Amino acid sequence: MSLSLIAQSITGSPTLGLNKKFAILKANGEPVIHLGGGEPKSKVPIDAINATIDHLKTREVRYTPVDGIPPLKNAIIEYTEEFYNRTVDAKDIMASGGAKQAIMIALQAILNPGEEVIFPAPYWVSYPEMVKLCGAKPVPAYSEDESFYPKLIDMTKNVNSKTKAVIINSPNNPTGAMYSEEFIAEIVEYCAKKDIYLIMDDIYHRLIFDGKKQINPYKFEKKLVEESKLIVINGVSKQFAMTGFRLGWAVANKKLIEAMTNIQGHQTSGPSVLSQKGAIGAIEGDQLNVETLRLTLEKNRNILVGLLNSLEGVKVTVPDGTFNCFANFNFYDKDSNRLSELLIDRAKVLTVPGTGFGLDGHLRISFCGSEADITEGIRRIKWALDRSSPDEINIGEKILVRDWV
Repeated sequence: MSLSLIAQSITGSPTLGLNKKFAILKANGEPVIHLGGGEPKSKVPIDAINATIDHLKTREVRYTPVDGIPPLKNAIIEYTEEFYNRTVDAKDIMASGGAKQAIMIALQAILNPGEEVIFPAPYWVSYPEMVKLCGAKPVPAYSEDESFYPKLIDMTKNVNSKTKAVIINSPNNPTGAMYSEEFIAEIVEYCAKKDIYLIMDDIYHRLIFDGKKQINPYKFEKKLVEESKLIVINGVSKQFAMTGFRLGWAVANKKLIEAMTNIQGHQTSGPSVLSQKGAIGAIEGDQLNVETLRLTLEKNRNILVGLLNSLEGVKVTVPDGTFNCFANFNFYDKDSNRLSELLIDRAKVLTVPGTGFGLDGHLRISFCGSEADITEGIRRIKWALDRSSPDEINIGEKILVRDWV
């Protein structure tokens, strides 16, 4: 079979591959625990459900404008004013089939083959592949101090004449690290000075812990929206637990949004009207769900971090936000793919290997599930890795037997 060079260069998502294996094991009756989840387990806000049902009852489920229906754009305008203290116009907004699609289309609108995009490592697994889909080159930037908190020098040392854009995801997936205000200020000002696009992936910006506050990139952008190369990405998936709605958006200058809309028009056309109605309900409705989710995640984080710290040799950087922890398991195995496979096979616990995020020897462990799953999952992991543990462990009606070979 003859495939394009781009198709041959793209790898599958490790998280989706592991999810498939998990689903097969669960369907076969295995007592598996999922600690690799990428979505909150709380229920969708009732305001979002009611808004979706109300529109369904009209039986007018039709195509929508490519860039989003006016009521959704109005909701996003108000959202941007509330959380970013920035007034934008409807023509500065494009709604999309999730924040991922908004990022992908932004990259397609700005990148030429051979140009480069820089992002801090560890990074979300899709950033490199999205850049490669545009025929461009992904450039991960590693911190000199080997921490999860980049400094401006870590980013700028990779800048050259081919650099077209920088992507910042804070709080970060997979680490949960929220970058400092100093760093955000410096990177915004640097990109503006160098005339480089800056994509702020803010999908987790309301899921922050320990009293920390969202850092607003517009605070440091001296240019008006129409003159700026700042692109802010957001959506309803994480903060409202509406992953299945597939609704995100981009806020940028009108010229770029127009180009992105043209591209989206030839790919998917406009997002589902039902998703957009649900998003309006969530954005304009009671926000208690977001705070309840945030508090639950903060509690779960504390439980997970405490348990991980009890494991010999495991090093943990406490997440500032999101629902992921990126723990260092080098003490047990520097090959995170092999370690992740061992844990799903031996302990029936799914974790995500760090290789896909740009840092081997680490596992991404999610705390968006139940306290019971977190506690039991780490109990099994400890049993699977600790040679002083018994050779057998009871997990309900089944006994797992450890094989050290």
